[in-house]
Parts: sequence; structure tokens; C-alpha cells
Amino acid sequence: MKIKVNGKEVELKKGLTVSELLVEEDVDMPDMVSVELNGEILERDNFSDKVLKSGDKVEFLYFMGGGANV
Repeated sequence: MKIKVNGKEVELKKGLTVSELLVEEDVDMPDMVSVELNGEILERDNFSDKVLKSGDKVEFLYFMGGGANV
């Protein structure tokens, strides 16, 4: 099946979950990433239950803090 991951089309086996996709795509700091699926942010508890479908659009998002209020 084909899906888009961070804007790039990738070919994956059918029945892959979001958790498995994180491993498949060798995502840095998987415990710190948020996942957007078709425009909706997924709850981390649902990563292992959410099965991807052909045509899905997935974005890996990292939220960074920091800076100073001057």
C-alpha cells in the first residue's frame, strides 16, 4: 500500500499500525514524537491500535520548548 509520510510517498505492507510505522521509518525519539494522521493528532495510547490504510497521510511532529522571554 502507498501512504504519505512527512510529504513523501512510501510503499508499506498492508495492516501496519502507527507504532509499527514508527519502527519501520526508524523515527528518532519515538517516545517524544506526536503523530498526525489525515490532519488529526492521534493519542499516543492509540498508536498500536490504529491500522494505516492506503492513501493515508502521516506527519511526525516534534514539539520543542526553549528560548528566553527577554
